[in-house]
Amino acid sequence: MISYDPDLFRARMEALAESGPAVVPLAECLRQPGTIAVTFDDGFGNFATDAWPVLRRLRIPATLFVVTGRVGARNSWDQPGVRVPDLPLLDWPELRELAQEGVELGAHSHTHADLTGLQGEQLAKEFELPLRLIEERVGKKPRAFAYPYGKVDAQARARSAALYETACGTVMGYWNGQGDVHDLPRLDTYYLRGAAGPADVLSGRGRRWMAARGFARRVRSGLSF
Repeated sequence: MISYDPDLFRARMEALAESGPAVVPLAECLRQPGTIAVTFDDGFGNFATDAWPVLRRLRIPATLFVVTGRVGARNSWDQPGVRVPDLPLLDWPELRELAQEGVELGAHSHTHADLTGLQGEQLAKEFELPLRLIEERVGKKPRAFAYPYGKVDAQARARSAALYETACGTVMGYWNGQGDVHDLPRLDTYYLRGAAGPADVLSGRGRRWMAARGFARRVRSGLSF
């Protein structure tokens, strides 16, 4: 958890729990457009200390996407120019306890590599090792995958489709019941720290806010220098 400090996270989740839309597990959200699923990437240690106690109290389900090759280590994978704080990651006993308490564990690759640059056996391992390791160490087979950095090409998409029920990208948008379940859009909470929070994402105001942020994001990504 890197977008919110603990106090802001607690306040935003309490507001979400009191709002109208149902907050449901990821798989259920796909079957019921108009609901909200809460997901976390990477498996930071502060998920267990700061996020899960709040979610558990409020009975908000969550999916935690784990980088299996870095479990118990730190997030030392980030690419140059990607500003993410250096933080410890959950270890296998902690992940197993979270799964027993109701957290759904998904796969976030094995090494957090840019999957679009990989082929053959190297690409296969990024999908196959998390599937095997999470099931062996936790006792539950992961059903969902999240692409590191949101980057996916045809080969990576085909791998995820062969092994997982669904996969999440980072395209800013809403799931309407149609489209590719192996490149699902998501709303990054980084953009929900101001006037519009998670409780507002399905309201007219929230949709306008996210549309504006998404447009600005696409413009920035299209710039070249």
